[in-house]
Amino acid sequence: MKISRAGLILSLPFPARHMRSCAVLTGCLLLTACFDMPHPFSDPGENAKRLAGSPPPSRLDIPLPKESGLSPEGAEQWSHYLATMLLQKSVPAIAQDTRKGDWWLRLRVDHRGDQVIPVYEIMTPTGQVRATEEGSPLSSSVWTSSQPAILQAAAVEGSGQIVQALTGIQAAGMEADPHSLKHRPAKIWFSGVTGAPGDGNISLAQAFIGAMRGTGDTVRTADGKDTDFKLHVTVKLTDQASGTGKNPQQLIEISWRVTDSSGNEVGIATQLHEIEAHSLDGYWGDVAVAAAQEAASAVEEMISRYSGRKNQPLPDPNGKTHTP
Repeated sequence: MKISRAGLILSLPFPARHMRSCAVLTGCLLLTACFDMPHPFSDPGENAKRLAGSPPPSRLDIPLPKESGLSPEGAEQWSHYLATMLLQKSVPAIAQDTRKGDWWLRLRVDHRGDQVIPVYEIMTPTGQVRATEEGSPLSSSVWTSSQPAILQAAAVEGSGQIVQALTGIQAAGMEADPHSLKHRPAKIWFSGVTGAPGDGNISLAQAFIGAMRGTGDTVRTADGKDTDFKLHVTVKLTDQASGTGKNPQQLIEISWRVTDSSGNEVGIATQLHEIEAHSLDGYWGDVAVAAAQEAASAVEEMISRYSGRKNQPLPDPNGKTHTP
């Protein structure tokens, strides 16, 4: 399995009983998937808010820092650089004055001897400190020079720390909600498999349902009402040039597409490999079982990443600094 963001690669061997009819498949089956990491301060829509049980704010304000030790131009650059870095990480941050009802980020510095520590405080709309992160220390002379490269480097480091804290804040909300996916199985509507030759549509569907029984999540096939996610699988065969033995080849592509109940894409896992032409026109058997078991793991990972159900909650700080 190759997952674009995680960089994980696994090999999937196919059963010996199909070595003759599916000789090329006995190597490995490669799955590629595009996963979205949890973005706790983006506005994910009503369904994701319901899943999380802790509606995240739709905007994170970054007002001009008042205790930065920088020149006025430097203070403005610091806040703008940080907003840019957070936007690149899918956090809708805006360098602007705090607006009523918004979460916001207070930027300041601590002076410790001849060093300066950039400090990032995540504030609730009521003005309470929800998390505090500290950047790497810099010499006072370097910091007060307000050089763009220095401020940009601080923003790059700080944005990563802030995203970690925001993810923990969202997870804490889910932990407190007994109806969130941290406390119950995900409900998946499996609409079936289309496009497979032979008995592939039925065999793949049955094998996937069986593979999901040990995951803790529930799979429905009747309808998609009151479900959290939808899964649809398509199979595509494309004729290829003949192989070394002059045998006709086909490229098989099995796509496992997961969306949330609002239709927003969660991710797609795609299995690709060359096979002897028409070798799967009949009985799939153990090939379907092996492909479905690998796909079940990919579907579980997509759902977990999208929902954030495995993220570690950030405890209520009560003024304490969060250590990532």
